[in-house]
Amino acid sequence: MSNALQNNLAHETSPYLIQHAGNPVHWQPWGEEALALARTQNKPILLSVGYAACHWCHVMAHESFENPDIAAVMNELFINIKVDREERPDIDQIYMTALHALGEQGGWPLTMFLTPGGEPFWGGTYFPPESRYGRPGFVDVLRAIAKAYHTDFERVGRNREALLGVLNRIPQRGDRAFGADSLAQAISALAGITDPVDGGTKGAPKFPNASYLELLWRGGPGSEARKLMLLTLERICQGGIRDHVGGGFARYSVDERWLVPHFEKMLYDNAQLLELLALAWLETGRDLYRQAAIEVVEWLQREMMAGDGHAFAASLDADSEGHEGRFYVWKPHELIEILGMDDAEFVAHAFDIADGGNWEGQSIPNRLGKPDLEPALAIGWQDLRPRLIAERAKRIAPARDDKVLADWNGLAIAGLARASVIFERRDWLTLARDAFRFVAESMADGARLGHSWREGRLLKPGLATDLAAMIRAALALYEGGAGPAYLNHALGWAQAIEHDYADAEGGGYFLTAADAAALVTRPRSTLDDAVPNANGIMADNLVRLAALTGEDRWLRRADEVLTALSPAMAGNVFGHASLLNALDLRLHGLEIVVVGTGQAADQLYRAALDQPFPGRIILRATSADELPAGHAVRSAGIDGHPAALVCSGQRCSLPIRDEAGLSETIKAMRAEGG
Repeated sequence: MSNALQNNLAHETSPYLIQHAGNPVHWQPWGEEALALARTQNKPILLSVGYAACHWCHVMAHESFENPDIAAVMNELFINIKVDREERPDIDQIYMTALHALGEQGGWPLTMFLTPGGEPFWGGTYFPPESRYGRPGFVDVLRAIAKAYHTDFERVGRNREALLGVLNRIPQRGDRAFGADSLAQAISALAGITDPVDGGTKGAPKFPNASYLELLWRGGPGSEARKLMLLTLERICQGGIRDHVGGGFARYSVDERWLVPHFEKMLYDNAQLLELLALAWLETGRDLYRQAAIEVVEWLQREMMAGDGHAFAASLDADSEGHEGRFYVWKPHELIEILGMDDAEFVAHAFDIADGGNWEGQSIPNRLGKPDLEPALAIGWQDLRPRLIAERAKRIAPARDDKVLADWNGLAIAGLARASVIFERRDWLTLARDAFRFVAESMADGARLGHSWREGRLLKPGLATDLAAMIRAALALYEGGAGPAYLNHALGWAQAIEHDYADAEGGGYFLTAADAAALVTRPRSTLDDAVPNANGIMADNLVRLAALTGEDRWLRRADEVLTALSPAMAGNVFGHASLLNALDLRLHGLEIVVVGTGQAADQLYRAALDQPFPGRIILRATSADELPAGHAVRSAGIDGHPAALVCSGQRCSLPIRDEAGLSETIKAMRAEGG
């Protein structure tokens, strides 16, 4: 059993937990040993949940957890457990739900107070060491909670029972799926909450929520919703949330204009934005989106490679040298020293870098309110960027969380695979395949996957999001022509998620495996977070699997998920955008089947790949006999010459022999509501 009289985080794999290994707080990792200590010593549990790139987590750590006097109070009154929310999103989801039930908005650090059985009875987020910001001081909170736990049994019991009731509530199961009209209303509702000037949701802060933006895109060409999606991406690409020097995007903007970011960089945001940038470029041809996508991938390769150089790290911190954003901001004299006067003046003018600065006396590079750079100037800027990157690399860099997460890597792999097709970058496809191989091999756990890998140690069992995101990655690679092995991976993992994560009562999926260590409840949230929910990802996967394999069981399961969770979608459109995206694919998606070999078939396949990926499923075969048994194209009268057919349900077009005909057919079928 762990010794509660010491800090026991030194041997953990999470960089976030290791950051706290030197605290005078007697932190314990989550597990039965820590819960047993609480029972033995009859102490409540203080659960602190955060992540390595979290600015306010660092603030509370510095103010309170590194303070010997405050730590002494924590150690005297509580068993203290520290959790990395990225490593254990299941624990985070449970206790964040409990905090919301207490009427708190939520956020990190998450500070929850539990019984020795892990049952929550009170909580909050950041607490200052002394009362300020309208918040009580942390030591006052600690003493009050400990006193209540030992003396006010009735009140603690009422809170405990009420929160357990929320956590164990079985969601309403729907019996009728959304139709096309309801989907259109949902998209219109999201357009209504979108800022018509700066994009994103109205007000501040602004997050680049990818599922929401994709749903706006699904409003269709020329629609107000799609215009708002493109406006949002334009502002994000122009704003300070984008790292104009080094590439990639920060987690969110603290203002309504996308100027001032919270400077942490997360793999999942950049993975999802890469797909959206590809869609925006396909729609508009604007170099703004193409260059931003290129820079995301450059950043991944330069700063985010992990897993022995084959997969991607989780995040970069916001802070360096104790200051948020210091690594990313500039002053004019620095540009002059690096570039010389003429080039420095160009960069300063182009990217709003001035003596007074635009944030705390320094400048966050941005191009808000400016037109796209003229081609010659854009080329000049790309010639200067490497010099600034090289000079910036001499600064003390933000800390990197180098654990490899299967679900976030799955998002990155799918983004790279899909963007590689649109931008015709075979090197990006290679990068995606390498990362896929690492996760599939180094993070395998029998037929399933582990969740987190670092320094050869695998945290398992994995979560539904891990399998769902890697199935999505496998299908993106397969549709992009990477080979049948990827479809086989997807099928194997689909079997595993149905066997070990399916929620027979609720109709969707639990987050944790059936054989995972028991928690106070088995989390089954259907809400999207910064990453799409496993239910939304899987519904999309199931529709694609049905088309690619010809097996109706996958389509029946997709319909079951979408029907069962329809009340949740109706009750919170924004929070279920990924499910609504999957519903759109189910209702309006087109299957493009390319049959044949040789140059003509290759050209048809290329034309199919040029169609926006959210609404199409591509199946390629050298002959009709290779198609799944019962597929409508097998009896379509293909005469042995290369052809493409476009299918909606069991209805397929006549064979198409050229790219122009394929494009016209797709356009016509979409106009019919195909």
